[in-house]
Amino acid sequence: MGRPRPLSLRVAVVGSGPAGSSAAETLAKAGIETYLFERKLDNAKPCGGAIPLCMVDEFDLPPEIIDRRVRKMKMISPSNIEVNIGSTLKADEYIGMCRREVLDGFLRDRAAALGAKLINGTVHTLEMPKTESDPYTLHYTDHSGGRPVGDTKSLQVDLVIGADGANSRVAKAIKAGDYNYAIAFQERIRLPDAQMAYYEELAEMYVGNDVSPDFYAWVFPKYDHVAVGTGTMRVNQAKIKRLQAGIRARAAKRLEGGEIIKVEAHPIPEHPRPRRVVGRVALVGDAAGTVTKSSGEGIYFAAKSARMCAETIVELSKHGQRIPTEADLKVYIKRWDRAYGMTYKVLDLLQTVFYRSDAAREAFVEMCSDMDVQKLTFDSYLYKTVVPSNPLVQLKITAKTLGSLMRGHALAPTRSW
Repeated sequence: MGRPRPLSLRVAVVGSGPAGSSAAETLAKAGIETYLFERKLDNAKPCGGAIPLCMVDEFDLPPEIIDRRVRKMKMISPSNIEVNIGSTLKADEYIGMCRREVLDGFLRDRAAALGAKLINGTVHTLEMPKTESDPYTLHYTDHSGGRPVGDTKSLQVDLVIGADGANSRVAKAIKAGDYNYAIAFQERIRLPDAQMAYYEELAEMYVGNDVSPDFYAWVFPKYDHVAVGTGTMRVNQAKIKRLQAGIRARAAKRLEGGEIIKVEAHPIPEHPRPRRVVGRVALVGDAAGTVTKSSGEGIYFAAKSARMCAETIVELSKHGQRIPTEADLKVYIKRWDRAYGMTYKVLDLLQTVFYRSDAAREAFVEMCSDMDVQKLTFDSYLYKTVVPSNPLVQLKITAKTLGSLMRGHALAPTRSW
């Protein structure tokens, strides 16, 4: 027999990165009984750590969360042609650079302070309900005792939000399907003061087959070090090492005297999972596949997807007084796709066109020297708009794009990998 219908909703959020913590915060603020699971409270996900200005405002992030306010960026082509961008930014506009352990810890602590029950535990099994009204049972290992071997426990809830990343166990439990993924590899390098001063408010992005066949490499400034990394879908350890050596070589002069303080790697989804809602389980963030093509941005979209999911649960559960159905949870997916579907299509197209060959990458960097392109690029990143308000500007940018591609012979067929 199923248990009696609860008087109030119980929700488990698995994973306390930006996605999980944002979902838990929204649910807890609405008075919904919320359990937030995190296996490693000091976890620092390998990540470039860039966040858009709109996230600082929308998610009420305090100044101390931001290590650096980047107002200048260098785009560096395969032939090492450098294009400086950032002159279109207003005085109060910037890209925020943060360390994930700092950002994640802040968001997690805030969710807990607002009423989410934080559990330091590893969820290893999600037991499916036998009827539509039965609860989901999470079996997990509780690490809160501090012993090497934790305690085995269980929890019953009405809804589950999977925010447990690209290797999501929740997604596997509900047979959400697989997706292609890239690997991000990053070294944190502490530089001498004189070298670090160069990156005071500057970030660099390098493109070329030597640093990534299908993505880009980066040097992003943090509190007292730079994050130097690359990403690729060619998931091969030897290949990743060669690509990382490539970015180290390209940025060698600026990294002189640096000391590697941490080496990190992590999978990044390349597209949404085939199913993001199954029964009364919803996936958000990397578990759902919300990372964008071309830019590889994941933090804002992870947090935003989770907040939209939680807001839909609050609304359709009448603040926890009824159990939402699968159809109710799918409202979140419809709203998400309506709001951001075009963004993903545009960035997917950009990656297909501009990362296909070094000739196309040269054309891309050349195009970035144009002020209209720079303004569109920064506006789309900082405020999540992908189309300029003036159609004449859009037409002008399209013409410049085609011109750059033709001059670089980048429209010629390329060999497949």
